[in-house]
Amino acid sequence: MSRRIRRKLTRRGQEKVDFPEVDECLTLDERGIVDWTKLPNDTVIQLFSCLNYRDRASLSSTCRTWRNLGVSPCLWQGLDLRPHKCDSAAAVSLAPRCRNLQKLRFRGAESADAIIQLQAKSLNEISGDYCRKITDATLSVIAARHESLESLQLGPDFCERISSDAIKAIAICCPQLRRLRLSGIREVDGDAINALARHCQGLMDIGLIDCLNIDEVALGNVLSLRFLSVAGTTNMKWSLALQNWSKLPNLTGLDVSRTDIIPNAALRLLSSSPCLKILCALYCPALEQDANFVSNNNHRGKLLLSFFTDIFKEVASLFADTTNKERNVFVEWRNLKTKGRKMDSVMNWLEWILSHSLLRIAESNPQGLDNFWLSQGAYLLLCLMRSTQEEVQERAATGLATFVVIDDENASIHGGRAEAVMRDGGIGLLLNLARSWREGLQTEAAKAIANLSVNANVAKAVAEEGGISVLAILAKSMNRLAAEEAAGGLWNLSVGEEHKAAIAEAGGVKALVDLIFKWSITGGEGVLERAAGALANLAADDKCSMEVATVGGVHALVKLAQDCKAEGVQEQAARALANLAAHGDSNSNNAAVGQEAGALEALVQLIRSPHDGVRQEAAGALWNLSFDDRNREAIAAAGGVEALVALAQSCSNASPGLQERAAGALWGLSVSEANSIAIGREGGVVPLIALARSDVEDVHETAAGALWNLAFNPGNAFRIVEEGGVPALVHLCSSSISKMARFMAALALAYMFDGRMDGVALVGTSSESNSKSVNLDGARRMALKNIEAFILAFSDPQAFSAAAASSVPAALTQVTESARIHEAGHLRCSGAEIGRFVTMLRNSSSILKACAAFALLQFTIPGGRHAQHHVCLLQNTGASRILRAAAAAATAPIEAKIFARIVLRNLEHHQIESST
Repeated sequence: MSRRIRRKLTRRGQEKVDFPEVDECLTLDERGIVDWTKLPNDTVIQLFSCLNYRDRASLSSTCRTWRNLGVSPCLWQGLDLRPHKCDSAAAVSLAPRCRNLQKLRFRGAESADAIIQLQAKSLNEISGDYCRKITDATLSVIAARHESLESLQLGPDFCERISSDAIKAIAICCPQLRRLRLSGIREVDGDAINALARHCQGLMDIGLIDCLNIDEVALGNVLSLRFLSVAGTTNMKWSLALQNWSKLPNLTGLDVSRTDIIPNAALRLLSSSPCLKILCALYCPALEQDANFVSNNNHRGKLLLSFFTDIFKEVASLFADTTNKERNVFVEWRNLKTKGRKMDSVMNWLEWILSHSLLRIAESNPQGLDNFWLSQGAYLLLCLMRSTQEEVQERAATGLATFVVIDDENASIHGGRAEAVMRDGGIGLLLNLARSWREGLQTEAAKAIANLSVNANVAKAVAEEGGISVLAILAKSMNRLAAEEAAGGLWNLSVGEEHKAAIAEAGGVKALVDLIFKWSITGGEGVLERAAGALANLAADDKCSMEVATVGGVHALVKLAQDCKAEGVQEQAARALANLAAHGDSNSNNAAVGQEAGALEALVQLIRSPHDGVRQEAAGALWNLSFDDRNREAIAAAGGVEALVALAQSCSNASPGLQERAAGALWGLSVSEANSIAIGREGGVVPLIALARSDVEDVHETAAGALWNLAFNPGNAFRIVEEGGVPALVHLCSSSISKMARFMAALALAYMFDGRMDGVALVGTSSESNSKSVNLDGARRMALKNIEAFILAFSDPQAFSAAAASSVPAALTQVTESARIHEAGHLRCSGAEIGRFVTMLRNSSSILKACAAFALLQFTIPGGRHAQHHVCLLQNTGASRILRAAAAAATAPIEAKIFARIVLRNLEHHQIESST
């Protein structure tokens, strides 16, 4: 099938633009595959029109025909440089395509300098963001090179380095200027405004927003002015404004939002300006606090848009004959079959100033606006997101992303506002915008979705409407800003356990890992932090953690921990590694992280970070990794003992989370006796005792675990006594609300006073032989007394009596249930520790006998994670005979006898299970 494409002409004014005339034949090759280079010309051009300028340039290199089509003027009517870096070299390469460029959007000073190289002499619209560093010289050259300029907009951020001199240059060089909107200029003097009035006689729209000083008198000389915005401008002299602006013959719309205008001035403007139709006064405190002004609805048929008026009703009054539903006024206006140019210009201006003011108000987040946001503001932003003006759409989406946030630091959002957006159909609208080919709109829509998804109900709606797939696709974007916001959305969605699997199924895990590889070299801290944060949440799920490892996530996260210096990135990378290593019993990720080259060294280095969040997550990662025997020794070899002891010594005033993880990591390392000795030698005993005195359950629990392990070594045991650790452990043993903390404190005390420390006590542990004075007998009595109290707290006299008098299994089961500490089933003891408890059954102290039997009971209860392991160790030590002797000893306390009988029964139970 062949198809001839006729020559086409498009008209813009007097200009004729040619499309190359090429005969094309779209056929299948011998393999039955379409040759895409043979597509019809109009199809190729339509395809190119949906791409950003870099992709157009790439596709243009496919073949000669596509290269010719790729420079078609219709593809280069508008250019958005914001998503990509545009320096002079990039601008020079684009210049041959931009001779007929009409509209340009850019971001930042570097792009502003590069614009000049585009040689787009017929350019008539320029819009710039992030203009703080743009100077008078740059703006003056831009104006001089583009004499056909009709619209110039710089903002919404402040143009701090632009002065009145640049505005005069614009006036002289751009006589066809019809719209000028500038933000944050320090002063716009009379000479600059009079130059505009003199040279730009078609100037209809001026926005001098968030400026410090404006010459009100000179503005009265711009007789062509139809729309004026001085929103956010300070130091206004309203008497001069009234005197001069009321004489403007064409002034239709005036925006005084976020100013200090007073009621009298507002009323006089409405009454004395002959053509004025609309006064926009959003967030003007002096008006809103005047009850008489608020209640006055007599504005002589003119519109007042404010927080205390119904904005939809006011705007709908412009269309009295065509509008049926006031809240749909913007949609109905866009759908009108017959439109007037004047009314269109009014509505376009209205959309622009509303989107700008609502964004600025949302950014400042003033108190007392909940009613406005819930009743009008949210829906108004959604209406503006349907605008045909791209800038209005973007600012409305940004406003939507911003107004729900009430606390940036803690990522806290306003639930009512978020659900108002969801209720009004905002989720579907945002997802449609996120699917847009316009990269700026994609970015802002993704940002709104990300922020709204902090709310669990909204997150559910996003998932149900296909938002996870949209974000996963957007995370693959070559536009870093869009990818960053998409990763942020996946980060927030991955908080919910119900969304983790869906993110993995949508390819989100691989997209996030690829993001790290893509941007870790060229920078982009925001995208790296969000990607690592999302992976950290996903890694908390067992199945997703395996997916992260399968697609290269371990390597990516380790590279971040090694190379990135940004605090947020380091924290999230360490958290992700910690979560990957948390599934030691169900997958091999713990070992995989430890075996990744440089992983342990990087985490040990992060322990020394000046930032608490980084240190906390790195310590948590080392804690989880230390459950693997090989990792434990490798961490010590990488300097982990010294780093963690230093961390414990420095975190006395830190957050409970950091304290818990510092003690927990030392607990994990101290499972090895060599590490335990090193921790004691490095000075780890003192900070652990201090942490054991914490009122926070999680902190003193991990500190008790570490001291328990340390006390296994006689030298460490004596250090604990020397440094006042006995009272701290006694307090834990008797007072902690954590059964685990009390249990481990009792075991630590039992280790310390089972007789093995006595030889060390004779010579002391101090390197200078100046051992502190220690009353060992008093400490022993205190310890044994509290161990006994601890054991008795788990004994039911009636149940013990029944068990002693009967051999019925139910009696022992009742004792077991009353004595069981469920969390103790997660503890794993070495053969040496089990052997020590067995030896303790022969101790002369009846209290220590009971403690040893109680401990063995906890470690062998069927169903415990490591019960089978402990049973095997007991069998290897020949403990059955010793347990029988303890159960039958006439002089042993009843607790020791019953607990020993239960342990014997547990051994039998496991033996039967093994044989079965």
